[in-house]
Amino acid sequence: MSPHLLRHLWSLVERSQSSHLLALDDNSLVHWLLEQFSGQRPIDQAETDQLNHYIRAKIPLIRDLAQER
Repeated sequence: MSPHLLRHLWSLVERSQSSHLLALDDNSLVHWLLEQFSGQRPIDQAETDQLNHYIRAKIPLIRDLAQER
């Protein structure tokens, strides 16, 4: 995955409301982040798949960051 995609994703996580991120179950969180991401920047299917797997692997970190804010 490109560094640009990673920066964009983590920027999106940081800008999102913590309460919203914490209220979603895992599948909803992944879906919501992908939806937000693709709404801001067009991505192809390969990038969508990469982001899907990456977000799923980072759910605990995303939740930890949201709880700390």
